[in-house]
Amino acid sequence: MRLPNLNGLRAFECAARHLNFRLAAEELNLTQGAVAQQVRKLEASLGQKLFRRRARGLDLTESGAAYAAAVHRALTDISDATERFVPTTFSVVLSVPPSFASLWLMPRLADFEAHNPGIDLQVMATDRLADFAADGVDLAVRQASPPFPAGLEVSLLAPIDLVAVAAPDYVNQSAPISEFADFTAHRLLEDAHERWKHLFGVVNLALPERVAKFNQTALAFEMALTGRGVAMVPRVLAGAELARGDLLELWRDPADAASGYYVVEPRGAAANLKSRQAVRDWLHARFA
Repeated sequence: MRLPNLNGLRAFECAARHLNFRLAAEELNLTQGAVAQQVRKLEASLGQKLFRRRARGLDLTESGAAYAAAVHRALTDISDATERFVPTTFSVVLSVPPSFASLWLMPRLADFEAHNPGIDLQVMATDRLADFAADGVDLAVRQASPPFPAGLEVSLLAPIDLVAVAAPDYVNQSAPISEFADFTAHRLLEDAHERWKHLFGVVNLALPERVAKFNQTALAFEMALTGRGVAMVPRVLAGAELARGDLLELWRDPADAASGYYVVEPRGAAANLKSRQAVRDWLHARFA
């Protein structure tokens, strides 16, 4: 059995679909000259022309059209058989804030993998703004508030919904809290968002001296878990610990905050479309 070169068949099939060597080269990540050369070698091995070269593209010859249909079916069959034998894994890069990664996402990665076995989720933990064109990020979760820059698809995951939390041992040994002003008697754990500072300013109170400062929410959160004080955090980050009783909710911000956690992605991007949709759907389902 005489079989033509597979690279030549792929180049021919792609060029036949586009009727253009340049577009075929872009799809195959080759140069236009390499695609044209593969097709010429295939034509030489078959002993007949498959294309008529035109000034603005290509036309299939009669025999080329018949051969293109057969090659397309064969390559599709090979692709389908390979997919059944070795399922394709698609990689999605998700950029999230560090505290969101450690407190919310990492404990749920096993659930994501169970529901999406064909997606290799790459997590980038950073507060830096995502440059979708330059840093390879497919999706981002950011704490932000509208309006958002043009060219982005944005969907709300959850409002910030700030709560003051502390460990039961700390609560049992500390002064009771019936109103916000009572926090002046407590050791407060402040992160880089400076939520305590903002909230004390809203009620025209001076920030207490007993404030321990950390550069990430996760660090203030961990200190609260060990009974070292009271942290002010988004409720979604403390949901599991509150449900288990490892932390107690001492106060909730009554204000309807404009900011929230949003999923952000470039509008109209075609790369990883289905995989990005799967990640986005999973995130929204966990916040529903």
